[in-house]
Amino acid sequence: MEERRRLGYLDALGVEVWIPRAPASKMATETHPAPPLAEAPAPSVSPRAAAGPIKETLVRLDDTRRSLPTDPDPSRMDWDALAQAVAVCRACPLHESRTQSVFGVGNRAAELMIIGEAPGADEDRLGEPFVGRAGQLLNRMLAAIGLPREQVYIANLLKCRPPGNRDPRPEEVRQCEGYLVRQIELIGPRLILCVGRIAAQHLLRTETSLGRLRGRWLELGETGIPLRVTYHPAYLLRSPDQKAKAWEDLVAVAQRLRAPARDPDQRAPLSSPVK
Repeated sequence: MEERRRLGYLDALGVEVWIPRAPASKMATETHPAPPLAEAPAPSVSPRAAAGPIKETLVRLDDTRRSLPTDPDPSRMDWDALAQAVAVCRACPLHESRTQSVFGVGNRAAELMIIGEAPGADEDRLGEPFVGRAGQLLNRMLAAIGLPREQVYIANLLKCRPPGNRDPRPEEVRQCEGYLVRQIELIGPRLILCVGRIAAQHLLRTETSLGRLRGRWLELGETGIPLRVTYHPAYLLRSPDQKAKAWEDLVAVAQRLRAPARDPDQRAPLSSPVK
């Protein structure tokens, strides 16, 4: 057997081979030369079996490389590449404590996009935004204006849960911002409903209070997409007396969606408010 191949098989099996430091010609003149390496019995191992673990390791490394985005710029990604980039993102320390990232869910051609602040414990566990008690209330809010959850697209500023459900930090929002911007570009929604103070202030680049932001139509930066701000469903669970104001915001969204694009102020009848 060729010496190099034999050594390769032994190495793959974890068999330690002692090789003299001095050249063979010098070792021949020593009083007690080491046994020639060729005299050691070679184990009976087929090349396929020995090469198996090495090949498997290479395949796994190739799979890992394929899982990483080839282009780190979200602005050039399609849906599949964007979702994969979010799944393996390690741009900020939040990846260390997450169970999984929370990309977004819903109709990718939706007229209405809903944006919250960050995943909670239920979202981190299930990998989908707004699935806990706040999500159930959001579903009822949407149903009250005739919009099933499946017809809208729901996403968050952050794609990973902050530990203890703390507020997102500015540097974390900056790292995630490109993903959300690309989602908005790919969807091209007619309207955006922003739920909660933190999401509203970051999207609108303002420190104005939520109370002063809600109740009127705003625009999202250079996109010019009409944006409405309302209370986060989690806040409404703690402060049910604010549901009437949230209902006003929902009515405004529904009326604008139902009106022709050229006449956004046209009014349409709606059902009763959220219970």
